[in-house]
Amino acid sequence: MASIPRFMIAAPSSGTGKTTLTLALLSAFNKRGLSPVSFKCGPDYIDPMFHKAVLGIPSYNLDLFFTPEDTVRGLMCEHAAGHGIAVIEGVMGYYDGSGTGTEASSYALAAVTNTPAILVVSAYGAFLSIAAAIKGFMDFRADSHIAGVILNDCSKHLYEMLEDTLERETGLPMLGYFARLEDCSIESRHLGLITAGEIMNLQQKLDRLGEEAEKCLNLDLLLKIAASASFIEGNLDYIELSFSIKPRIAVAQDAAFCFYYADNLTLLERYGAEIIPFSPLHDCVLPEGVSGLYLGGGYPELYAQTLSENEPMLQSISQAITSGLPTFAECGGYMYLHQSLEDNSGTSYPMAGVVEGRSYKTGSLQRFGYIHLTAREDNVLCSAGDTIPAHEFHYWDSSVTGGVCAARKPNGQEWPCVAATRTLFAGFPHLYFYGNPKFAENFVRAAAEFNMIQR
Repeated sequence: MASIPRFMIAAPSSGTGKTTLTLALLSAFNKRGLSPVSFKCGPDYIDPMFHKAVLGIPSYNLDLFFTPEDTVRGLMCEHAAGHGIAVIEGVMGYYDGSGTGTEASSYALAAVTNTPAILVVSAYGAFLSIAAAIKGFMDFRADSHIAGVILNDCSKHLYEMLEDTLERETGLPMLGYFARLEDCSIESRHLGLITAGEIMNLQQKLDRLGEEAEKCLNLDLLLKIAASASFIEGNLDYIELSFSIKPRIAVAQDAAFCFYYADNLTLLERYGAEIIPFSPLHDCVLPEGVSGLYLGGGYPELYAQTLSENEPMLQSISQAITSGLPTFAECGGYMYLHQSLEDNSGTSYPMAGVVEGRSYKTGSLQRFGYIHLTAREDNVLCSAGDTIPAHEFHYWDSSVTGGVCAARKPNGQEWPCVAATRTLFAGFPHLYFYGNPKFAENFVRAAAEFNMIQR
């Protein structure tokens, strides 16, 4: 059981300023010396990158589709230990879940972790109607957990006009306002926001957001709300493994391959692996002595020409996988293993050639959302019949469907996916290893066995 001062930044819908407000608060708390830790509700990769840019430490995903309630609480307790405050960024609209209900929603996470939620509401083009919107969210569920409101797109003058009225009408404390800062805006592309590493002068922008938070938000009251959160406890179900020689798993980490759950890498380490970062964009060969390969998602389509021109790396990876190197490739990593990959303009470039097919641009989201994977055949990560929750989010597709796994959406839609063997697991689904830790354990065991054979 742990006492964790915490709150969630939530909103009526996407695009309402959750990420900007979260970054501003993290920056302000960091400058106050509170040692904040951050979480993201749901499967998003990009928002945690921005959180990390503020704090210099990983941000973690909490997802009730991926893991049971007790695991979510356990992860929160573990990662928040030793920190002065935990800030959770919600996902989509507050009550929007994995299907048409509230499952895996921001609201569900607030309820499971008993976390106070701060509703971010746009003040643009409305006055008293803002109170009606807030009341609607408060009353939609009796245990809404909504504990305060921040007005976004709001000037100081407008906030002073609204504050007393909104507090009287809703019974909730107004925690301040935030104006639109055009010089701190973050652009978007086909998979959401551009990544933190692509923004010039990012640290200056984050500092500016923190300064605005100190000036425009009632941080002291927000800290009191966070401190009112009750004790929380949970358990993590895994065993730690050790080997006489640690298997070294090469993990592609650069601008093209940057979508990784921090907990995935942590769990691989707990099972005894050593993580070795490398760059398919800039390095010539795989790191020496590795006995496993993890190619994550990202934006290989934006760097297709550079990836293709790095022929020594393509040959190194192709030869290693062909020689039996245990390999896990998801989404962007899967695209990279194809014979060819189209870039954003539709130009096709040769790739690693491990997967005999082409990856191409479609112009629209493909098979978007949460899924459950069930293995049809034994492979490097699991046995036939094993299942794991997963997520897909991609505009590119493949001429090779794969069929080692079956994917099933919550609405019942099914399709075959994943190209896999005893040494390879490659497909569009993103896996969260805590959803079934056996997948991570099997990957590390395969790497350890390969290590022994090579020696």
